[in-house]
Amino acid sequence: MSCPKLRNMGRALWQRSNRTPHLSPSAKIQAFACGRMVSGLSDGQGGNCCKSGANCASNPSATAMADSPSLSPSSPSPAHRHQVVGNKRSEESLAMPGRSYSSTVTKIDPKTYLWARYNEMKRLVHDLIPPGVCNLLNPSTIYANNEVNLDEVNIYGFDYDYTLALYSNSLDAMIYNKARDFLMEHYKYPQGIKKYDYIPNFATRGLHYDIQKGLLMKIDAFHYIQLGTVYRGLRPVPDEEVLQMYGGTHHIPLHHVSGFYGKGPKMKQFMDVFSIPEMTLLAATNDFFISNNIEYDPVHLYKDVSDAVGMVHIKGYMYKWIMQDVEKFILRGDETYAVLHRLVSNGKKLFLITNSPFSFVDKGMRYMVGKDWREFFDVVIVQADKPHFFNDCVKDKGMRYMVGKDWREFFDVVIVQADKPHFFNDCVKPFRRLDCNGDLQWDKINSLDKGQIYKQGNLFDFLRLTGWRGSKVLYFGDHLYSDLADLMLRHGWRTGAIVPELEVETKVVNTEQYAQSLTWLQALTGLVERMQMHRDPESSKVLQDWLKEREELRAVTKNLFNPQFGSIFRTCHNPTYFSRRLCRFSDLYMASLSCLLNYDLSYTFYPRRTPLQHEAPLWMDQLCTGCMKTPFLEEMAHIR
Repeated sequence: MSCPKLRNMGRALWQRSNRTPHLSPSAKIQAFACGRMVSGLSDGQGGNCCKSGANCASNPSATAMADSPSLSPSSPSPAHRHQVVGNKRSEESLAMPGRSYSSTVTKIDPKTYLWARYNEMKRLVHDLIPPGVCNLLNPSTIYANNEVNLDEVNIYGFDYDYTLALYSNSLDAMIYNKARDFLMEHYKYPQGIKKYDYIPNFATRGLHYDIQKGLLMKIDAFHYIQLGTVYRGLRPVPDEEVLQMYGGTHHIPLHHVSGFYGKGPKMKQFMDVFSIPEMTLLAATNDFFISNNIEYDPVHLYKDVSDAVGMVHIKGYMYKWIMQDVEKFILRGDETYAVLHRLVSNGKKLFLITNSPFSFVDKGMRYMVGKDWREFFDVVIVQADKPHFFNDCVKDKGMRYMVGKDWREFFDVVIVQADKPHFFNDCVKPFRRLDCNGDLQWDKINSLDKGQIYKQGNLFDFLRLTGWRGSKVLYFGDHLYSDLADLMLRHGWRTGAIVPELEVETKVVNTEQYAQSLTWLQALTGLVERMQMHRDPESSKVLQDWLKEREELRAVTKNLFNPQFGSIFRTCHNPTYFSRRLCRFSDLYMASLSCLLNYDLSYTFYPRRTPLQHEAPLWMDQLCTGCMKTPFLEEMAHIR
């Protein structure tokens, strides 16, 4: 929506929501009580946050004048009458619950008043969403968490899977089926599991799995479980049972999920797209044991399923399927070629760091880019063993800086990342060169040359041999932990997250149903917040009805994305755990690399200034109900 339209909508909404008359110039304390300066809406009336100059934090009962025929529109507002006569309060003010007031004005039934405000807000929300407003988001947009000037970026790096190469959803079902077969053949799981077919769109990326309890769930950025998204097997767990299992709360302690790469001692977070079949198989296998009353240990089940899915990758089944039919599984290869060609044509240096083997990458790149694909890249590294590639010997580098290159002379024993059975291996994996057939060579690597293929290695040597450091490097990947976290936090590279789910979620956000449901949800929440001081029995019942409707609206907006778990970015109103990590570890994020084709290579991405809670004068609930966030702020204003 254009800025003029937004300003006009906001101005109209303020005009309609402000039903109190103008204050006298002497009533300065009321203008100050709002605590905001909104010059864009003041229309030349100084620092007032309301267009009329009235105090948004005034008694909400004043608005009832317009809703009740018993109040004369020509008489002063009862809530502000004391302002007209100075410091002396008038006795003619409306009764408020819990307070003592006398009044000569006809009293308004609280229930009638509340529903009048409700209906008025319904009309405001209806007017707020003009025709055509629901197609504002473009799925090809690049979103910025941090300011990035592409003109300063000279080197572009890429992961391969789900970054350069996007895969068809049919691959998920094949991974699921093969891992399910491994469970029965190698781990001797009951044959009855075979009746559980893959369920597309059951799970979403970013979910957490409680290893000891066998529960799949969505957690928000504050470590709270989103109630209604906890599944044992394929069945939702009632909220009451969730609270009972977690000691009367739905908060997950930090030490349970504190692993930097998404795995704490009791929780595992599934962060890559390949993990969706694994989550579905975990749910299906749990469901089989529960449905058949078979006793089992959820910890063993988790490990067996994890190993079975890992075997699909380790034994090369996934690579073989894709290589046998690249046209079926690899999507939008022409767009990948266009991005690489454009970058190279503009003098940019490119490199590839992937965990996939050379033969697999070579087959896919030949299909997408052509047989000379290596000419696009200055450095190609396969089987890099990320995230270890990016974090090996980080401690060594830090100790060299603090103590010196002989820092280990101070220690009798030093053990880092003791990953048995590799416990006795060097923490540095040297680069090895591959020939054109993918076979290992024995020469020492003193430089990383264009046209060559290298295996393993580590970032410390990569930086030493290339000199590519800091914000002139922009690296793209789909896994927030393995691909991006270390590069941003420890090395200062720019990072771009590939989030394929953005395309689907953007389509949902662009629907009229979502726009109307979300807008009304926000407005209703604001109304509940402002009217909660009405505590008489009839008002309390009205508020309970509103809260029930609020929960129903939350369920509607959640189900539009995914009936089980909702959006990967939101848990009701809070960001998800995934969303918080996305903002922390990526400067930019987008649905696919092809989004780069929509921007000039000297383009600067500016993050939107998302208002903090204490900054926002234009939250939806405040637009519809006034900007009061503190009850009785008017009466408190004299306490200075």
